[in-house]
Amino acid sequence: MNGKTYDDRLLCLRLWTLEERRNRKDLIEVFKMFRGFSNISLHKLFIFDTNLKGTVGHTCKPVKTRCSTA
Repeated sequence: MNGKTYDDRLLCLRLWTLEERRNRKDLIEVFKMFRGFSNISLHKLFIFDTNLKGTVGHTCKPVKTRCSTA
């Protein structure tokens, strides 16, 4: 393993990259917030669409907001 690159070592060991592991962790945390298993409020981080026509019958569609650096 000493002479192999990072990508080759990941392939040999069948491991995920650091970016993939971070994305998975983030998805798990959002799931915990959504189901009430976390102390963090889901509504503090996400805004949901209240228009039932665009959400096909449920109100759990998050709205993508624009951020401002000003």
